[in-house]
Amino acid sequence: MAARSSPHARGKGPIITAVIDATTRSRSVPPVGPGLIVHEWVERRGGAERVLEAMTEAFADADVRVLWSDCAEVVGRPVSESWLARTPLRRHKVLALPAMLPTWRLPVGASREWVLVSSHLFAHHVRTSGPTRKLVYAHTPARYIWEPDRDGRGSSLAARTASLLLKPIDRLRAAEASSIAVNSLFTGQRVRDAWHQPSRVIYPPVNTELLSTITDWRSPLDDDELRLLDSLARPFILGASRFVPYKRLEKVMDAGARTGLPVVIAGHGPWEARLRAYAEEIRADVTFVISPSDQLIRALYAQALVYVFPAVEDFGIMPVEAMACGTPVIGTDIGGVRESVSLAGGGVIADLEGDPDWSDLLRRALALDVDAFRARTRVFSRRRFIAEIQDWVAEQTA
Repeated sequence: MAARSSPHARGKGPIITAVIDATTRSRSVPPVGPGLIVHEWVERRGGAERVLEAMTEAFADADVRVLWSDCAEVVGRPVSESWLARTPLRRHKVLALPAMLPTWRLPVGASREWVLVSSHLFAHHVRTSGPTRKLVYAHTPARYIWEPDRDGRGSSLAARTASLLLKPIDRLRAAEASSIAVNSLFTGQRVRDAWHQPSRVIYPPVNTELLSTITDWRSPLDDDELRLLDSLARPFILGASRFVPYKRLEKVMDAGARTGLPVVIAGHGPWEARLRAYAEEIRADVTFVISPSDQLIRALYAQALVYVFPAVEDFGIMPVEAMACGTPVIGTDIGGVRESVSLAGGGVIADLEGDPDWSDLLRRALALDVDAFRARTRVFSRRRFIAEIQDWVAEQTA
């Protein structure tokens, strides 16, 4: 598959040129020797934690090593924590950053045939010995080092100075990997630019097999959630994510203001007050749903007219979930969402900078075949991810 020359380049057509075989026929699991799964840290379940959870299902006998774990149910079995878990640094990631690099270089115990690393910061720095194969699943090269404009942790003068020292070390540790897999072509280009390494794409696991077949969204909701859902003005535009600057939820409110449609903004985060102020400033009809449950998010997906996703993400799980629930997506033409929407055919990709023609984008999104794109989201299923990860490890350790 041809890659764009820059991970921030915009294109005019679909970039997916290969067909993913998402069939879920019964298969024999390739045999592999003893291994170790490594992950940065475990906290409230997010995209990286879903990957870790699926990895532990794929390799039920593998040990698991993390810096610390604050959410034991993600893994579902004992994990080995670093010395940082016994310090207050576990609650202050920025302060812990200088200690992470040397911590990952400490011995990790008995030798294994393979180490599977889930990395979005420094986990790929983990030390291996002898013939152990180190396989890195890269969610992203550390943004605060390589793209400080996208990560507040890298915006200070001190952080930018430190990044000059960390870049060659980070690139060196990435070169130790026997093989690198990434969550999108977009991330693969960033891996080439930052680490100077090739990679293969294994899209992350999304629960599309369940979401693409659900018809009753109300039964799992409690009484308060049902009242909230029933109170929403319809039809509405949905935006859902953490309330942080780079998610650009203001664009979702712009879409509502331009089309005259109400907007629902679901999530939580430090920018809530600013987003509420922006809604008042542009006089948009916006309802905020704070910290919705998984069940309520799914119901919001299903009830929404369209899901707007303006953030530049390495992959972007929520647009895939929305499409699996039968809701078309309007997404930015930069990042992983361009790949997922192009592959599933469940939305419209456009340059969302400036002042796009939201009415035209909405019209085009609503003209799509819901049944067709809902079925195609199964190419991102959890079962497909597990099969591809198992095959990758078996291939690299054969």
